[in-house]
Amino acid sequence: MKLPVSFLISALLLLISSTPSLSLAISPLEGIEALRSTLEGITDFTADFSQEKRISLLKRPISTNGSIKFKKPDVFLMKTRPPFEGEILMRDNLIEQKLGGENRRNRLILSSDQGLKKWFSKLSIPMKKIPDDMAIQAELNDSLYTLAISPKGKGSLKKITVSFHKNGEIRRLVISEKNGDSSILTLKNMKLNQGLSEKDFKF
Repeated sequence: MKLPVSFLISALLLLISSTPSLSLAISPLEGIEALRSTLEGITDFTADFSQEKRISLLKRPISTNGSIKFKKPDVFLMKTRPPFEGEILMRDNLIEQKLGGENRRNRLILSSDQGLKKWFSKLSIPMKKIPDDMAIQAELNDSLYTLAISPKGKGSLKKITVSFHKNGEIRRLVISEKNGDSSILTLKNMKLNQGLSEKDFKF
């Protein structure tokens, strides 16, 4: 029995729509330029997040959620909700941590090449070649870019992987450390260029 043309067209459209989109490898320069141009239009942002932290000494990951704020060039504030309530403030390469219900602060100073200021200064101007102190892999899936940046320094950071849209929406951030620890941050309700000031980063 000969099938009607309309049935064949409908079947073809269904097949196309159900086929998962494929990630396309793009050049590191194209990927880093997409990230640079995206960040160029952002002065600050706020977002809600969920995080899965995997620590090499623990069998199970630790799941948290909360909110984050960021202001160029180098201020980042993360607040986590109970049961792991706390705050983390990062200014360039200085990290301060405060646990819920405690006034005591823990401080950690990263090497200067891992500070926010250096990362954003690198991304403030167009690149003609990939810097010698980092390796980059990039891919594009529909309108979603994914960029994996691996610094070649002696610091604890192994790789940062960021997934983003060119409209400024950052979807996912994965931080991998050389000791085997990793953090997966998924962002939602992102709001750009809210005019954040120093008072928004009270710690």
